[in-house]
Amino acid sequence: MRISNTHLIKRFIPYYKKYKWILLLDLFCATLTTVCDLVLPLIVRFITNTAINDLTSLTVETILKLGLVYLVLRIIDGVANYFMADIGHVMGARIETDMRRDLFSHLQKLPFSFYSDTKIGQLMSRITSDLFDVTEFAHHCPEEFFIAGLKIGVSFGILASINIWLTLIIFAALPVMILTTSYFRRRMRTAFKQARVQTGEINAQVEDNLLGIRVVKSFANENIEELKFEKGNSKFLEIKKQTYRYMAGFQTTTRVFDGLMYLLVVVFGGIFMINGAINPGDYVAYLMYVTTLLVSIRRIVEFAEQFQRGMTGFERFIEILDEPTECKNLDNEVELKNVVGDIVFEDVSFQYNDGCDAVLSHIDVKVKAGENIAIVGPSGSGKTTMCHLIPRFYNVTSGRILIDGQDIQSLTLHSLRSQVGVVQQDVYLFSGTVYENISYGRIDADRASVIQAAKHAGADEFIDKLKNGYDTYIGERGIKLSGGQKQRLSIARVFLKNPPILILDEATSALDNESERIVQESLKELTRGRTTFTIAHRLTTIKNADSILVLTEDGIVEKGSHEELLREEGVYYDLYQMYRELDELDEEF
Repeated sequence: MRISNTHLIKRFIPYYKKYKWILLLDLFCATLTTVCDLVLPLIVRFITNTAINDLTSLTVETILKLGLVYLVLRIIDGVANYFMADIGHVMGARIETDMRRDLFSHLQKLPFSFYSDTKIGQLMSRITSDLFDVTEFAHHCPEEFFIAGLKIGVSFGILASINIWLTLIIFAALPVMILTTSYFRRRMRTAFKQARVQTGEINAQVEDNLLGIRVVKSFANENIEELKFEKGNSKFLEIKKQTYRYMAGFQTTTRVFDGLMYLLVVVFGGIFMINGAINPGDYVAYLMYVTTLLVSIRRIVEFAEQFQRGMTGFERFIEILDEPTECKNLDNEVELKNVVGDIVFEDVSFQYNDGCDAVLSHIDVKVKAGENIAIVGPSGSGKTTMCHLIPRFYNVTSGRILIDGQDIQSLTLHSLRSQVGVVQQDVYLFSGTVYENISYGRIDADRASVIQAAKHAGADEFIDKLKNGYDTYIGERGIKLSGGQKQRLSIARVFLKNPPILILDEATSALDNESERIVQESLKELTRGRTTFTIAHRLTTIKNADSILVLTEDGIVEKGSHEELLREEGVYYDLYQMYRELDELDEEF
């Protein structure tokens, strides 16, 4: 859906508030430069008319005085133009920086569901290249329209005082030009937005390829990736060709009207001069003012391309900014403090917003503080989703979840999530050092606490063997570490956070047997004394859980200890037998 320029400009104006004095000074300088441009035709008109009417009255002294006045005006013009080019552009860059900060901050507040449906490459495009044109737009938009309006208004007044009929003839052509060029202007806007969307698609494709480059090379599919990229790249070229076609039509139309307006001045001005309705000096001044007028129109025309680029970039900016955040910001939200760890699911149901069937239906669970609850079931039964409802990565569709008797919907997100630690199968490590990645669990922690957390996680052994120990750079996404090492760092991060509630989401399912044994020891230490939810496919790893929930598409169908569920010979029994056979096959290989 296209957003109107009026609405976009209304949304853009508040960004000038911090820089209103710079903007006003910029417009004042724009006024000074405009005055300099408008004075020259008056000087020429005076000299020409004086020379024609009484050449003897035109003295060298008079000409030198006029020349001095114009020189002073040009010096003022130079200083004003320098300010506009320097400080004005810096103002635009600051606005761009503010917008990028607002966008990044807003992205941090968007829910999981948003990222499930959005390509990261598109978001990268919106936060970088889409805002590149904002600097020029923010600076030139008020400046160019102000200068053009001032020049057109003053020029009209002066031209009308010289000859009102010739002025009306010339200005009658302007509405026709505006209507004609608006056709191309609207299509330029559409084409620019398509180009930005396709830029995001290319970014997404490149990101996907580079993150998966090892898979690409392992399957020797470089040629396939090149063909996929060429398809997107060619589509971008077609969009650019269409854009330039509209730009060419837009510029050609304005040039035609330029020539038409000069033609009107030459023909009708000449006729008026023959009939004595305008004198030669006024005619020369008239031509110069028309030139000034056309230069102003031409600047607006040239700025139109920049304007449309800025508008499409800003449009894509506010499309993200208008996405609803996960924060409610209710006045009655409270901080979650002194957590014991009792958790209750009361008739909880959950459904994604895309209209799919319910993922969870009527879940009722009571977990006492310090209990280790395992959740098992077939893939797609909602095990991970159920656990993600606790820190409100998703909000329940109906029912409620209580922590120590408090509805989590009434809690601030920051206080809630600060009490929950998550260890996932897919470990994400940031590009940086070992120390930086562990300390991410608690930014204000001292070095001794970080090292102690690593020891609890069993990670200090391999860290000490690294070239620079805790200060070793581990590469993007921890590429220089093994799967087990990365998982132990993620566990150390949670140890440092020290949350009373813990979620283990298939934390060892991607590891080899040796790495799994080491990590299991770390997890055993981590879960001690914490309310823990463990999601596991390898059922042999959850034998010692206090209680096991068997979750299927019908909800929680079984609940009990490992021995109790085996004796029932129900769903859990069948799952256990199947996974035990798979584990035996793994050991054989």
